[in-house]
Amino acid sequence: MSTPETSRFVRIRVDLVLEVDDEEAVTGAALQSIADDTDLSDAERAHAESAVTEDTAEALAYLVDPFDLVSAVPGVELQQASWSSEQIDYDPDSTEWDLDEDDGGESDPEDDEMTVG
Repeated sequence: MSTPETSRFVRIRVDLVLEVDDEEAVTGAALQSIADDTDLSDAERAHAESAVTEDTAEALAYLVDPFDLVSAVPGVELQQASWSSEQIDYDPDSTEWDLDEDDGGESDPEDDEMTVG
């Protein structure tokens, strides 16, 4: 019997809900990060500063880097990442936010898929 060929690529999906207690601290940290980023052109820097100043969700998106989540994991190399942020209405008692429950009993084949390629 032969061993089935498996992909070396794994997709991990993560949803985070953060409560922002201090918008000024978040915005300030994002602005400092932008100021420290030597790879940004003047136009990119101005755009980033404007975005993080106008929207705390954008400031968080600038500060939260998927590479940071996996950089210390041995034996892996991040190949691709995308992320976004948005302000939401959050009700921890709503079933929409119950992460321990299935969405309806039947599994979505895409959710079961662990390999890409």
